[in-house]
Amino acid sequence: MPTAPVTLEKEKILITGPTSQVAFPLARELARHNDVYGLARFSKDEDRARLEQAGVTPLKADLAEDSLDGIPDDFDYVLNFAVVKTGNFDHDLAANAESVGRLMYRCRNAKAFFHCSSAAVYEYAGNKPLAETDPLGDNHRVLFPTYSICKIAAETMVRFGARQWNLPSTIARFSVPYGNNGGWPWFHLMMMQAGQPITLHPDRPNTYNPIHEDDYMAQIPAMLAIAEVPATVVNWGGHEAVSVEQWCEYLGELTGLEPKLEVTRDTLGPVPLDLTRMHELVGETRVDWRDGIRRMVEALNPELLRDA
Repeated sequence: MPTAPVTLEKEKILITGPTSQVAFPLARELARHNDVYGLARFSKDEDRARLEQAGVTPLKADLAEDSLDGIPDDFDYVLNFAVVKTGNFDHDLAANAESVGRLMYRCRNAKAFFHCSSAAVYEYAGNKPLAETDPLGDNHRVLFPTYSICKIAAETMVRFGARQWNLPSTIARFSVPYGNNGGWPWFHLMMMQAGQPITLHPDRPNTYNPIHEDDYMAQIPAMLAIAEVPATVVNWGGHEAVSVEQWCEYLGELTGLEPKLEVTRDTLGPVPLDLTRMHELVGETRVDWRDGIRRMVEALNPELLRDA
């Protein structure tokens, strides 16, 4: 049986990366019943304004460089969704890994620390579903030179922080998030609209476990409930394994746009996940991928739908 989720009401919660495609819907939803703070650089005034309109208190800081002394140290829960991909190892390691240690130390009295990692930490294995015990490797280097290594380094820091400060922690290795706020399938839709080729790895099908925002938001309370010392590591994705080929074909059915698929080794290969542990600890997702993608198009580009 999955673990009973924590109750997120009237809690003080810190979310890093709150303006991102993934974390903004979560911050907005949690702010309905909690005291939510969003930590980011806020280089755009409109990002700060959007958070404030959603009921989230902005906290400005650069996790790679700034002191965190001005950040409150009495949060009940911390949700770390921040990610930086400049391609510069010194900067990205500081922003993605060192910062996690500093953040955990600042918030070491929290009830639980949630770290959003990535399935990109696994050594490439084609279409073999990857379990939490499988080897780690530099999976995404072909497109994002620093990404996989920084994600592995950040996980190591979370493991250290959980033990060092007795801070219950969860490390969730995310697959492909998407929803009404965008995501990889939406980028593919935009490429289809522009007539641009969508690259596929020759190890076809290019399979992932896309997870809709409704599902990942619903599972956060359970992800916090399974936080432990040592840190709990769990894969995180939708219960349906779906390929890039499948969702592009379905986007074509919805819109009449034709995906131009180009096979090359100079792109990301498939990264399907073994979700046995997630289903045991957290439960299964509920949103059917076709329904989720249709809702995404309805929310972002309804004019492209054939039946618009």
